[in-house]
Amino acid sequence: MSAADLLSPATASPAPQDMQEPAVLGVTRSVTGRRWNWREGGQASHTDRMGMAIAQQTGLPEIVGRMLALRRIAPEQVETYLTPTLRALMPDPSTFTDMDTAAARLATAIRNGETVGLFGDYDVDGACSTALLTDVLRRQGCTVLTHIPDRMTEGYGPNTPAIAAMQDQGARLIVCLDCGTAAVDVLEQVSARSDVIILDHHQVQGALPRVLATVNPNRPDCPSGLHGICAAAVTFMTVVATVRILRRDGWFDSHPDPQLMDSLDLVALATVCDVMPLSGLNRAFVTQGLKVMARRQRTGLAALLDAAGARDPLSAFTCGFALGPRINAGGRIADSGLGLRLLLCDDAAEAQALAERLNSVNHNRQSVEADILDRAMELAAAQRAQGHAVLVLSGRDWHPGVVGIVAGRIKEKFNRPVLVGAELDDGSVKGSARSVPGHDLGGAIIAARQAGLLSSGGGHAMAAGFGLPAEGIPALHAFLDHHLATAAGLPDAVDLTIDAVVNVAAADVSLATDMDRLAPFGAGNDEPLIALPRVRVAYAERIGREGNTLRLTLQGEGRGPRLKALVFRANESPLAPVLEDRDAPPLHLAGWLRAESWNGRTSATFFIRDAAIVQ
Repeated sequence: MSAADLLSPATASPAPQDMQEPAVLGVTRSVTGRRWNWREGGQASHTDRMGMAIAQQTGLPEIVGRMLALRRIAPEQVETYLTPTLRALMPDPSTFTDMDTAAARLATAIRNGETVGLFGDYDVDGACSTALLTDVLRRQGCTVLTHIPDRMTEGYGPNTPAIAAMQDQGARLIVCLDCGTAAVDVLEQVSARSDVIILDHHQVQGALPRVLATVNPNRPDCPSGLHGICAAAVTFMTVVATVRILRRDGWFDSHPDPQLMDSLDLVALATVCDVMPLSGLNRAFVTQGLKVMARRQRTGLAALLDAAGARDPLSAFTCGFALGPRINAGGRIADSGLGLRLLLCDDAAEAQALAERLNSVNHNRQSVEADILDRAMELAAAQRAQGHAVLVLSGRDWHPGVVGIVAGRIKEKFNRPVLVGAELDDGSVKGSARSVPGHDLGGAIIAARQAGLLSSGGGHAMAAGFGLPAEGIPALHAFLDHHLATAAGLPDAVDLTIDAVVNVAAADVSLATDMDRLAPFGAGNDEPLIALPRVRVAYAERIGREGNTLRLTLQGEGRGPRLKALVFRANESPLAPVLEDRDAPPLHLAGWLRAESWNGRTSATFFIRDAAIVQ
């Protein structure tokens, strides 16, 4: 099947250079208020030529070649892109500043059978990082103490009482995982009793703590260039460096040889859940890690896959939407250490009980989130109407553990940077922030802290945390509105980026399977978004709990083969009434085409993202 068979005639000629490129299928305002744009270069003839060249040189289908060309993958990069390996993509760990110092100290701890204290963050990345290092150290004979802070009572980052408790139990080495870069006062205080190593990836806000080693690709003097890897990836590379030292010294002649590749399931899970860009080294981590995860050799993850009802084949979607929310749920509204305990558990019965508990906690989290979301949406709509560039929301009785999720939902709805905080009994507000592409909210939060507007704050360009007295919210809002003023000009709904227009008859299992070769999909590697022109809905029904999923059968205007389709969160979607209207005119649909297997049978399903009424 050639690209010419798949692409609408609307893609045949490029737009004039002095005009905005025409909207895909003429959709300038869809049912959800979006314009449909071509992925950059989507109509350009050079993209078609490059795609054809890739297809000819690699033997790939022409549509896959075109998708690769749209992602600016050159023919000589295709093999590494489609089959990413650590051998080809992972640099020498010594390229990280302080890596050799950290690895040497960990090697010493292993040789001496020391007690090591690990302090990890309460999210998926922190739990995975801590589980990875715990497993390696214990297998080599170390005694490992772990601590995951309680979000409500301890907050983010290292604290003196928790670290002192591990020191009292004999820990002369403390490792902070997915945290510590900003904890200058705490770590310099505790370093008088033990060596301290930081394995982190968060942005640096000022001077680093004066500790033994800080391995962080985002410290200004780190030459690794790996700014987009998570803490679990940093931890994995630190373990690689440590094992290299021990191997050189003959340690494994008399001790178990660590199977480091078996840890990649944790690195993959953390990479996806921390929304790291799925390009370069991260593609190798996730691709290879999913293979490890599929072997189900980590008892806790296997139990969680079962509890979540996750189906094969495993994907980045499995990590981000089935496993991640459940591991995070413990840290959000229950026991922050549940996720780590599950990841380290090797008893099947105990793992099942932990997985079922996390599954239950996640259901509770969803209820807590729903209670907050409606009110937060009302406040956000009012601020949007007032013209604010940034939406800053807070409320009493809002659970601090779910405000980040609420911020993400509001960001999706209004296409604005969003801060959502919980007003606490002591008169302070603690919360989480989420941003939109092109607007560095983490940098703005750090600037606000440096300006004295926040008592705490920091994070990434797309996500951050913050804390301040409640009376300081108006001043913070004004500061952020000014700092991120260009966000006020964003459209109410983010435009959709379309990769190709495909007729319903051509949207089959073969095409879905071909496009799946571009996986893993996620941040930095969007799943191809397909537009189906002039579609009729032949059948529609509500399924699932509370009828919140809409199942459809689609057909092209010329009849022919039918295509199964789904819409999630149908009860709150503006798409549902249009798709369920039996008298509606033909529709253009945008979504993702996926091959799904069930009971040994594979079929194509179209997951609808947007719709437009044909004018």
